[in-house]
Amino acid sequence: MIPRRATFWLALMLAVATLAAFPAAAQQVRPLLAPGKSTVYQRVLTRPGAYLHSMPNGPQDRMYPAFQPLYVFDRQAGWLSVGASASRLPEGWVEESAVLPWKQNIVGAFTNSAGRKRQLFFDTEDHLRWLMNNEALTQVQDRLLAEAEAGLSGGDGVVSVEPEEFVNIRDDLYVMPILDFEQDLSPINYDTVLLMEVASVPLEEPAAAPAATTQTSDPFDVGIVFVLDTTQSMAPYIARTQKALDKVISGIEGTDIGKLVNFGVFGFRDSTDAVPGLEYRTRELIPLARRDDQTPVLDAIGKATRVATVSSPGFNEDSLAGVEDAIGKSDWDQDGNPINARYVILVTDAGPKDPRDPNARSEIGAAELQVDAEGQQIVVMTLHLRTPVGGEANHAYAADQYKALSRFGDNSFYFPIENGSETAFEDVATRLVTALTDHVRVARGEATELSDDEAGKEMVELGRAMRLAYLGDQRGTQAPDVIRGWVSDLAVEDPRRTAIEPRLLITKNELATMADLLRVMTDEGEKVTSSDDAMSFFVRVREVVAQMAQDPKMMVDANADSLGGTLEFLEDLPYQSQLMSMTEQRWGQSAMMRRTILDTMRQKLAQYRKWLLDPTVWTSLSDNSPDGEHVFAMPFDILP
Repeated sequence: MIPRRATFWLALMLAVATLAAFPAAAQQVRPLLAPGKSTVYQRVLTRPGAYLHSMPNGPQDRMYPAFQPLYVFDRQAGWLSVGASASRLPEGWVEESAVLPWKQNIVGAFTNSAGRKRQLFFDTEDHLRWLMNNEALTQVQDRLLAEAEAGLSGGDGVVSVEPEEFVNIRDDLYVMPILDFEQDLSPINYDTVLLMEVASVPLEEPAAAPAATTQTSDPFDVGIVFVLDTTQSMAPYIARTQKALDKVISGIEGTDIGKLVNFGVFGFRDSTDAVPGLEYRTRELIPLARRDDQTPVLDAIGKATRVATVSSPGFNEDSLAGVEDAIGKSDWDQDGNPINARYVILVTDAGPKDPRDPNARSEIGAAELQVDAEGQQIVVMTLHLRTPVGGEANHAYAADQYKALSRFGDNSFYFPIENGSETAFEDVATRLVTALTDHVRVARGEATELSDDEAGKEMVELGRAMRLAYLGDQRGTQAPDVIRGWVSDLAVEDPRRTAIEPRLLITKNELATMADLLRVMTDEGEKVTSSDDAMSFFVRVREVVAQMAQDPKMMVDANADSLGGTLEFLEDLPYQSQLMSMTEQRWGQSAMMRRTILDTMRQKLAQYRKWLLDPTVWTSLSDNSPDGEHVFAMPFDILP
């Protein structure tokens, strides 16, 4: 028998021998940290024509795609050791002159160009400023766009132009890195504008472009899902909805248009835990589907007129639960043949339950729900019946919430019905559904039922936006191929419109870290009842952050001076929030401010959890990258 002490030394020698034989496996190689950071790695983008080498000055292995994001593992005399994944070994070496530093993982996302002009990219910031400050801005812009249509000449510094069709970054991720940015004031209205140097990185080779025609393989169609408040006070309005829809359907029944307008219906009430007699909180009365006969839809709305026979708790109803189900449970994909233009129409006389209400189902607020809907190209519209029973205080609250919920692009689709007039409601509902069917008529080159004035500027722009998204999908439109140039985030001719939205290219590990941190903050923050508790809150959060910092997947800085500073990857962004700048002293000063921040964090945390569990949100930037390094282009306004 070998003595116990000898066994220990034998095991130790075997372990040392194993480490010597397999040095790469024994120690996890990590990228270099960015200067002044403890959790953010150095990253670069490859220039066009960058080659991967097996060693410095070694033979060329392969050429990288232009502007490929890479991590930096080592630097040696003008050469960089690089790799596509932070958790794997580097792939090889590139010349430092063949890459560009990428300090912030932020990208640009095109908005839909309906309602504004296509934006131009310039070779220098000075050329962009020249256009912005030009006295004949619109005429010069039109000339440059016409020249771009005829084939770029590079005149006046133009290097590229925004695609005509819309490219949805959530459905088809493209990486348009923001290399540099400057904040300034628009010369037109003095709004803050972000001048950005961007590069274009198509992730896939573009498919062969079809002939330049509006004819495509799948006809443009519309999906309309009604979300009806079926509480006691709504019976006459549901009947009016049925009447308005019957009027529109009878006009298109049996026509080609009628086959391209599709309906679904949800009903909502309130918490059945609080009032069991309500029967349901939400219910799909008829699913969204392509039908030749819309009679079942009218029947479903007719059944909805049999409203609840008992009162719900409080005046506000759980309308956000109904909208959330219409967005998430409706079959917009239709067995792989997706519905193109997607609309949810909420009809209610009450405000939404606040996420803090114990009878609310979801912790997601109106603003977070809107961001999720727009990411899926779903437009939420609200018909708000401002009945005398509601009172002005409730009407004002409901209007604020529904305006936030019913935003799409730079327009709002909130329709208040003063005094709850049944006649006015029927007129608005009829005009709204007719305008949506007109979107199909325009796509088919047919005359519309409503004039542009009758439909309204916002509805006309919305129809064009849906068609641009449809054409972009049908034609496989991508971001401009391999460009580097300067562009404004706001439309230069109309800074009221967003043209390119800065977003954070966040990894799943980073979002999980944010979610964990927000969970800790909300849990601990709820325990705060005094200023002394407020100070101890910071101590507790720092303890948890220090524990999180021990896990290499948790990207937190345990030594940060502010709550926002614990997430270093959010620093140095053109974005600020109350949380990002929150210090121990400021946290202890105001109970009202703490309450507001905690409520906002809870709503955003609920949205983060939804995204983390949704595989369709995430995209891999390299072959076989770990799940935690898959990325999502996250809007700034949903950051903590």
